[in-house]
Amino acid sequence: MVAELIDGKAISQQIVHEVRTELDVVRQKVPTFTPCLAIVQVGDRKDSEVYIRNKAKLAEDIGVEVKVIKLPRSTTQQQLEDTIDQLNADDAVDGIIIQLPADSEHPIETHHVIDKISHAKDVDGLTRENAGRLARGELDHAILPCTPYGCLLLVKNVLGDYSKIAGKRVVVIGRSKIVGLPASALFLWHNATVTTCHSKTANLKEQCLQADILIVAIGSSKFVKGDWIKPGAIVIDCGINVDVTPEGKRVLTGDVDFAQAKEVASHITPVPGGVGPMTVAMLLHNTFTQGVARRVEGFISEHWKLTIPKIKLESPVPSDIEVSRAQKPKLITVLGKEIGLKSEELEAYGTTKAKVSLDVLKRLQLRPNGKYVVVVGITPTPLGEGKSTTTMGLTQALGAHLNRNSFACVRQPSQGPTFGIKGGAAGGGYSQVIPMEEFNLHLTGDIHAITAANNLVAAAIDTRIFHERTQSDEALFNRLVPKNKQGKRILTPIQKRRLENQGVTGIDDAEQLTPEQRSKFARLDIDPDTITFNRVLDTNDRFLRSIEIGLGPTEKGQTRRTEFMITVGSELMAILALATDLEDLRDRVSKVVIGNDKAGHPVTIDDVGVTGAVAVLMRDTIKPNLMQTVEGTPVFVHAGPFANIAHGASSVLADKLALKIVGEDGFVITEAGFGADIGMEKFFNIKCRYSGLTPDVVVLVATVRALKMHGGGPPVTAGAPLAFEYLNPNLELLEKGCDSNLRKQIENVQAFNVPVVVCVNQFASDSEEELELVKNKAKQYGAVGVVSNHWAKGGLGAIDLGKAVIEASTLPNNFNFLYPLNDSIENKITTIAKRIYGADGIELSEKAKQKIEIYTKNGFSQLPICMAKTQLSLSHDPSKKGAPTGFTLPIRDVRISAGAGFIFPLCGDIMTLPGLNTRPCFYDIDIDPETMRIDGLF
Repeated sequence: MVAELIDGKAISQQIVHEVRTELDVVRQKVPTFTPCLAIVQVGDRKDSEVYIRNKAKLAEDIGVEVKVIKLPRSTTQQQLEDTIDQLNADDAVDGIIIQLPADSEHPIETHHVIDKISHAKDVDGLTRENAGRLARGELDHAILPCTPYGCLLLVKNVLGDYSKIAGKRVVVIGRSKIVGLPASALFLWHNATVTTCHSKTANLKEQCLQADILIVAIGSSKFVKGDWIKPGAIVIDCGINVDVTPEGKRVLTGDVDFAQAKEVASHITPVPGGVGPMTVAMLLHNTFTQGVARRVEGFISEHWKLTIPKIKLESPVPSDIEVSRAQKPKLITVLGKEIGLKSEELEAYGTTKAKVSLDVLKRLQLRPNGKYVVVVGITPTPLGEGKSTTTMGLTQALGAHLNRNSFACVRQPSQGPTFGIKGGAAGGGYSQVIPMEEFNLHLTGDIHAITAANNLVAAAIDTRIFHERTQSDEALFNRLVPKNKQGKRILTPIQKRRLENQGVTGIDDAEQLTPEQRSKFARLDIDPDTITFNRVLDTNDRFLRSIEIGLGPTEKGQTRRTEFMITVGSELMAILALATDLEDLRDRVSKVVIGNDKAGHPVTIDDVGVTGAVAVLMRDTIKPNLMQTVEGTPVFVHAGPFANIAHGASSVLADKLALKIVGEDGFVITEAGFGADIGMEKFFNIKCRYSGLTPDVVVLVATVRALKMHGGGPPVTAGAPLAFEYLNPNLELLEKGCDSNLRKQIENVQAFNVPVVVCVNQFASDSEEELELVKNKAKQYGAVGVVSNHWAKGGLGAIDLGKAVIEASTLPNNFNFLYPLNDSIENKITTIAKRIYGADGIELSEKAKQKIEIYTKNGFSQLPICMAKTQLSLSHDPSKKGAPTGFTLPIRDVRISAGAGFIFPLCGDIMTLPGLNTRPCFYDIDIDPETMRIDGLF
């Protein structure tokens, strides 16, 4: 009998073909997917280079990318481990192998380095974690080592099926961690009876003669002789040795004496051409499989298995803080795991909040976005109409009751109002973010970081003016770019950018500059009267609205009048909300115009030289903050731009992350500040332009109370009792309000061609007739009207709203912007005034005309518009309710946020730093030193 050869080369080609075919199938769904194998080589061994080239060529044929990281022989253990850490962090890399041996002049403990490889990228299957999983039989959660996996497939090819391995006697000669031990485990868990032998095994020949399947990996040429083999056995020879013939010719041999063994065995692998090709094929197979598991299976999101806590709904509804405290939040690490985040993607701040790494965007870049829903409102009363509450209630309805992945995205509240007036921005009742105290206090410190960054810029501006005023050109230049020990004046990158903006390029040594270039470089020549960049703080302090600075004797008479703003009014906050990553944030910061020079040219933060420092202070703010609702659904709390002089919406990054995390069938519910005429218009024309995201549905929040006010009801004043009309049925007032403000705000949504669902936020005083009237009116004006009682019932009370949103998200959506960016500044303002507010036109003050002329001249005319006007009326006059017409919108001034990327016209006096009232709520606030419980905050 002559054994049949097991053609490893042919079988490996079949595996390669299957991988190539499967990759083509995956690319039909995810065209950009390319598996990537990183091979780390230490030293210059020629045999290693040959192996790597062979792997790379086969990988290229399949469509697998290979990155070869070649390190010098001087590489240390730590440097090699650092390289592995970098590859672990690179989401584009699916598999990592170390080409052995590591040819270094320093000692390398290879097993320690291999164990640094992430389990998900251990395509050789050699880490302790993989070895442990294989030893325990966890084959579904282990990556099978390449050579043993190849041996298994060769045996399967002979027997026809894995099941036929069961009951066979398998003898493995060799106990290496690469082949022998994992091969023993692999065949054991395929139900063979396995004996592991080695060179010291007693009666080794007799052990081999018992084998139905003999696997030899001992590393000794022709070690196993023909009379060691049971007649009819399958022999898998994993050895590869170099022998020299009597003629001096070098030949490859296996660990089995092939000439003798083929006369006894039924099947045998040749050397070469047996196990070797299988090892490479299985390496590429594992790389493809892990790439799919890491990046393609993540492409298709699964329904989250959220832990939904039980809620005891009480009537009457307790205070917001009592509801919050009655509900114990899940550990934020638990919530993160439930929604598919990795532990390394969460940076926990305590147990109930965490920052989320932007690496999630890279990991899930191939996954389609979920549905994008924005919650807006009709023109509100001073009491608010419950947009945040609706956002939370809708998210809870979708996530906890309608089996949809759902994520809420809201702004972070400012500390100023928290200590000035009672109330928070977390929603309310049984539809809110918890813990309420943490949501409204500090959170993860983003606002404080922005305060520090903003005030660093402000300090740099005044300091620069001071030094320019008190020093000669030469002294100023010498201090800005001092000589080093070699006599060179080395420019920092930001200083090089300033020179390049002045047309001076290719200069590394400022000593080469002419006297004129030195003077122009050193002097910003800022006109103090044009400075628009103010200091900020996150506290209501009316006495800082207008101040004089520089009164100390050391400032040598350099005084000027300026002001403080609330931190959320800082342009840096608007930039955070619109940035798409840290690089984009830094770029936007560099473009912030702080004022003009005396020649009328804009001066930027980059000119002042503080861009990099600002980015450093804001580096952690870029990561959204994860919290949860009362019902355990996830919430991103991120950024909090002022809703008047900025766009008043949570961050682009939070929305983008959430849309990837929820997946194609999920929903992200975000919110726009104030009424639809302000918040929604800015959301679409500014935020959606910069994010590239397209909204699927608008939820327009209305209340019977607000609609009665717009129908001619008595004034509604914060702190004063509501009039009789608001607490009792009045269909006449309600109908007038629907026919004016509700109608107009629905039309405003329709101007952008987005489906609209009107959510009637139910209050206890609303009658059934009134609620039905609003629903019918919404339908009359082209929207779907739904009554929702999420404040009193949580997600359960918003189920109808959730169903309506799901249905609306399937409707045709031809979203469009209101105006083209290349239109003139004046025309864009006019378009908003006429189409959204209902004005006949606009009236520009002389100051506004001058500003528009300057901004156009300086190249800013193509920025979007961010209108600053009252939120209490569609017009500029807060006393005009309903849907006023026949008015001209006055534009008293026009300002710019060049870094954030918009121009904001002022239609009236805008309060940028609130003041404390006579009796602020800080009188009520205290803490129990023993329990750390905060009282009186809400």
